[in-house]
Amino acid sequence: MPLSPIPNIDSPFAWVALIIFITAALGADFMMLRQQGSRVIGFKDALRWSLIWIALALVFCAGLWFTLDLSEGRALADLKAGEFLTGYIIEKSLSVDNLFVFLMLFTAFKVPLPQQKKALMIGIIAAIVLRILLILVGAWLISRFSWILYIFGLFLLYTGVKMVVAEEEELDLKNNRLLKWMNNHLTITHEYHGSALMLIKDGARIYTPLFLVVAVIGVTDVMFAVDSIPAIFAVTTDPFIVMSSNIFAVLGLRALYFMLAGMAERFHLLKFGLAAILVFIGAKMLMMDFYHIPVGASLMVVLAFLLVTMAASLYVKPKQH
Repeated sequence: MPLSPIPNIDSPFAWVALIIFITAALGADFMMLRQQGSRVIGFKDALRWSLIWIALALVFCAGLWFTLDLSEGRALADLKAGEFLTGYIIEKSLSVDNLFVFLMLFTAFKVPLPQQKKALMIGIIAAIVLRILLILVGAWLISRFSWILYIFGLFLLYTGVKMVVAEEEELDLKNNRLLKWMNNHLTITHEYHGSALMLIKDGARIYTPLFLVVAVIGVTDVMFAVDSIPAIFAVTTDPFIVMSSNIFAVLGLRALYFMLAGMAERFHLLKFGLAAILVFIGAKMLMMDFYHIPVGASLMVVLAFLLVTMAASLYVKPKQH
């Protein structure tokens, strides 16, 4: 199966610009976290910061388009900007499902709101690192074995169907293997000590419940990354676009979480939209040799699935359990 002849973005300047942009964004997020202290983020603040993060992604996309338009021409600039936007929206929408799992996890562990901010920040950094590793592995596999895109497509189809067919499950913390191992091998206190993950008492290490939460979030990041990374390769196999759209989608999840935390039940049909997106992307991968769906059309389909299911959630009441 021949890969697309469209050139990748391999300019050292582009990669340096991406690293500087992301480092500055993470630095700003850390500064904001420190300034907020133990203050709980309200809906308005979360909405404002979520919009700021989205605006930063759009600024980066605009800079990418402008640079390519000057150096490579309008056609390639339009294509790469479209790939970035499509990948960004796909990864951002799939991350929402991840946030709902975090909400269930925080509720189960009764994590105080101020401590949720630190857990989310650590989770975001872990998500970025994991995605970088998985993207590098995925890009290497595709460069060596192009047929693996078919495997990705089948996996996304399976994941999308399973998301609809499977019953809604609560977090089963009693049978969680990671938690069982930590409870058997670590000394854990049942009380929160501010934002501390570990304490030293009488020369011994004692781990707080917040450490358990962060560990489970890290494992959850792995599972969601395995689901979401193949999806972006249906849009483009350009490592730069895959990497940048993924990382920008992860940035700002902390603010997005506090914005959605109070609306989880309101968007109860969103999972059907996410499932439809996965099925669409999987089908696109499987038929790429026979019919190519333009990037712009893919973007419109993804947005349509999201908007329709979110709007339907406002009018269709959830089933009472």
